[in-house]
Amino acid sequence: MLYYHELYADASLADYLSVMWHGLPLDFSLAGYLTAIPGLLIIASAWTDSKILYRIRQVYFALIAFVMSCIFIVDMGLYGFWGFRLDVTPIFYFFSSPKDAMASVSGWFIMAGVLALLIYAVLLYVVFYCVLIRCKRPLKIPYHRQNVSLVILVLTAALFIPIRGGFSVSTMNLSKVYFSQDQKMNHAAINPAFSFMYSATHQNNFEEQFRFMEPEKADALFEEMIEKPGAATDSIPQLLQIQRPNIIFIILESFSTHLMETFGGQPNVAVNLDRLSKEGILFTNFYANSFRTDRGLVSIISGYPGQPNTSLMKYVEKTESLPSIPRTLKKEGYNAEYYYGGDADFTNMRSYLISSGIEKIVSETDFSLSERQGKWGAPDHILFQRFLKDLKEEKQSEPFLKIVQTSSSHEPFEVPFHRLEDKVLNSFAYADSCVGDFIEKYREMPLWKNTLIVLVPDHLGGYPRSTENPIEKHTVPLIMVGGAVREPRIIDTYASQIDIAATLFAQMGIPYSEFTFSKNILNPDVPHFGYFTEPTLFGMITPENQLVFNLDANAVQIDEGAVKGANLEKGKAFLQKLYDDLAKR
Repeated sequence: MLYYHELYADASLADYLSVMWHGLPLDFSLAGYLTAIPGLLIIASAWTDSKILYRIRQVYFALIAFVMSCIFIVDMGLYGFWGFRLDVTPIFYFFSSPKDAMASVSGWFIMAGVLALLIYAVLLYVVFYCVLIRCKRPLKIPYHRQNVSLVILVLTAALFIPIRGGFSVSTMNLSKVYFSQDQKMNHAAINPAFSFMYSATHQNNFEEQFRFMEPEKADALFEEMIEKPGAATDSIPQLLQIQRPNIIFIILESFSTHLMETFGGQPNVAVNLDRLSKEGILFTNFYANSFRTDRGLVSIISGYPGQPNTSLMKYVEKTESLPSIPRTLKKEGYNAEYYYGGDADFTNMRSYLISSGIEKIVSETDFSLSERQGKWGAPDHILFQRFLKDLKEEKQSEPFLKIVQTSSSHEPFEVPFHRLEDKVLNSFAYADSCVGDFIEKYREMPLWKNTLIVLVPDHLGGYPRSTENPIEKHTVPLIMVGGAVREPRIIDTYASQIDIAATLFAQMGIPYSEFTFSKNILNPDVPHFGYFTEPTLFGMITPENQLVFNLDANAVQIDEGAVKGANLEKGKAFLQKLYDDLAKR
């Protein structure tokens, strides 16, 4: 709270005390875990005065000091970027590509963090040494060692009480500390070491997670939310002029509707997206399914919802079983290529793309050193230059699918472009200019008349920073343009990234029943909703009810609209069925 004092500017002394008081259960639980081994060492010390025990204590507490320091300092540094307390996600990102994991922050920030980590570790160890390690006088073996051992054993076993959180049915979890309607206060009360440990131990047991209701009830509710085969009606509008167009996906790093004047957002930023939204098909009530690129790509390419507490890209054997737009189109004679200026191995991206049916991947190593001008590799204008060059110089086998993933509108927002004073907004204006420039040049090529270009963000990211409403954080544009588009149109149906696959294939007359979670946005016979998850919540949005449920607090966080609470059970059933599906893959 002190480090992020701007976020907690309105907090009173009573708020600080409440945070500490309500955070004690997780602190006690963590302390219980960390005290178990010292408890056993005390029992051993009743039987021997060997110096080995002294050395073990030194090593144990040095290790604990270092680990706790790493967790607390990393958590403090990342919270400002992510808005939730530490889990195992950074470990996955770091080990998949250390360079990309560090690309969001400056070298000075990393150096300051390492220095703070070392200072904190030393201070912790000094406290441990003075209180728990140093022997002020020679240790005397107690005469009644059996009795002493029994008492200490009972006391050590009693650590089960704070570790478990008491004797109630529910065991210790993050919801124990939630006490306020202000989520910032609840976040401050969470012990990051407990949060990290809880996340690490609840990763793989998908069939046991998010059990909100009996399976039969979840099945029945889920059945009402999915699209049935053959449910399409004759009233579905046709958006395309040709049934087998060339398809180009442009996945926009971190874009949101707040950057577009079309949605009442910032003027003079995403000027090209504003213009293109009037030329093509604009979806106005559209949501990103998750909060990071690895989750967003799976939602877009496989029509598969993001998970709140893990990244499916971690599990190669599971991603191989997912349906995908490239693999389905490959059966229809399409070849698929992927263009990205960064490291395609970051977060297991390459293995996912290949298993999805991508035949050619152009990434960071395919650009010269002089072209890799940014922390994320080749900046967007060089990426699009390469993409356009290949389109012109290489013989194109039509129809084709090509996916371009931008990266420059990402922390640290350093771009070779200077139009706006605000560094963050300027980076988005740069990415927008690169997209606009590419489309204008591509428009002059013969390929244009047979092409559908799909513009969609991977997730909302850098702007706006201040909003605490998760619904606002996930509102993103979906725009379809190109010579294959029949006419400009505005579609206000509620949907999310997972619905792109079914909508596209319905327009092309391609079966899509394997995309279980995807729905044709244009089918009036299907229940439509926007769905998203973050590490601590899920949201389900319809015209009648805009609901956000906090998974840590096990409580409704936002409930608005004419029919309040209408989406609560449906949202729970959707998440439960998602994890049922994960467990079977």
